[in-house]
Amino acid sequence: MTGAYVASIDQGTASSRCMLFDQRGRLVSMAQKEHRQLFPRPGWVEQDGEEILGNVLEVVGDALDKVGLKLADLVALGIANQRETTLVWDRHSGRPIYNAISWQDTRTDKIVNLLAGEGGKDRFRAKTGLPLTTYFSGPKIQWILDHVEGARAGAERGDVLFGTMDTWLIWKLTGRHVTDVTNASRTMLMDLRSLEWDDELLDAMRVPRAMLPEIHASSEPYGEASDPLRGLPVAAALGDQQAALFGQTCFAAGEGKCTYGTGSFLLLNTGPRLVESTHGLLTTVGCRIAGEPATYALEGSIAVTGALVQWLRDKLGLISSAAEIETLARTVDDSGGVYVVPAFSGLFAPHWRSDARGVIAGLTGYTTKGHLARAVLEATAWQTREVLEAMNSDSGAVLQVLKADGGMTADNLMMQLLADFIGVPVVRPIVAETVSLGAAYAAGLAVGFWPDVESLRANWHRAAEWLPKLDPEDRERRFRKWKKAVARTLEWVDADDE
Repeated sequence: MTGAYVASIDQGTASSRCMLFDQRGRLVSMAQKEHRQLFPRPGWVEQDGEEILGNVLEVVGDALDKVGLKLADLVALGIANQRETTLVWDRHSGRPIYNAISWQDTRTDKIVNLLAGEGGKDRFRAKTGLPLTTYFSGPKIQWILDHVEGARAGAERGDVLFGTMDTWLIWKLTGRHVTDVTNASRTMLMDLRSLEWDDELLDAMRVPRAMLPEIHASSEPYGEASDPLRGLPVAAALGDQQAALFGQTCFAAGEGKCTYGTGSFLLLNTGPRLVESTHGLLTTVGCRIAGEPATYALEGSIAVTGALVQWLRDKLGLISSAAEIETLARTVDDSGGVYVVPAFSGLFAPHWRSDARGVIAGLTGYTTKGHLARAVLEATAWQTREVLEAMNSDSGAVLQVLKADGGMTADNLMMQLLADFIGVPVVRPIVAETVSLGAAYAAGLAVGFWPDVESLRANWHRAAEWLPKLDPEDRERRFRKWKKAVARTLEWVDADDE
């Protein structure tokens, strides 16, 4: 093994990034390029698969050039990707037959409603761990096959192929039609127990088996890339949030992380035990290392966290930059009894209430913009508390430490509020780019660059830690008020509303 670095691709919703890491898990170089978001109709969100492929190849070259490295300096490439985004292409021409349909796209609502009409939104939850919604890939595939001429016949022959973005990139790089278990678990077509495509699910969504990729481990050599990355082993693929769990080295049951961005995703490793949620969470595959059993995870998604700070900046004009919220919030000692519940488009986990809309509760003549700013930060912490309680209830375990990453973790006040409200320590790692790091770790592990997961744990270093300081009685009193504020958001949208 001559190389000294691992490359990772983070193929995200808005951009693709390449990061290079050394054996100690330190970031060496990074290159990034945005791609277009296409909005052909209201509720439709598409992307150009070939544009994304071109950008991925470009950022790998750029990341190498920035530090004077060559392909021979890399031991492997790992891929983390936006989950659920769906692409279908012609096996022979290698070209997409339709744009990629984004995970954000809602055009499949009628398909989803028809499926739910035969058994409710939890019709397939026992097998898939997922409720029926427009997010997941299966209904998107059905839509493409029903609306693109010749697509269904081609799919039944195996001439038309499906993949999430990991599959598309691996196929174009190596010629193999494969996906990993984490991405397959988000299609609503895979049985979580067998880790195989399921005939009942395929029949219900009218998806031909011949168009589906083989399901493989997340950390496994898939093949060597052709030009322009000739000879580079492609050795890992994970959905982005599972990659962050891996990058945070949450390898044991009971370990969890939350990524704080525009929205936030909290994942709890449940080990080899598949936990069926009864508290509004998703059950998903956390990872599978080649030759080992799969590990499972519970996932709670929060729709609006960082986006609430942006709202305070862009819509209310109370701050001119996101970083200013901490300064403004520190002008007061508490929120003055104000609670902001950002149900802008309903509530996600653990409520799943599309009829909810946002509220600001507890306003008095005493309220200042500092109180409002602090309530905005507290909203993220309270929402995390709700998801964490659901996870503890579902798993039967109590999370001892929360590993946090993402852009919002730069706000030290919010991190302290988070520790105060959830009642356990919150830690932030030195390397905050945990999605990219997780893909690199999984790839390096597959080719022996790192010998085992314990060597990856040794690379994890704490940058900061926040311990709970709030009196437990005060915490619970304020949490009761938060729940009262949440209750005010419900049933706001009526059936007659547009």
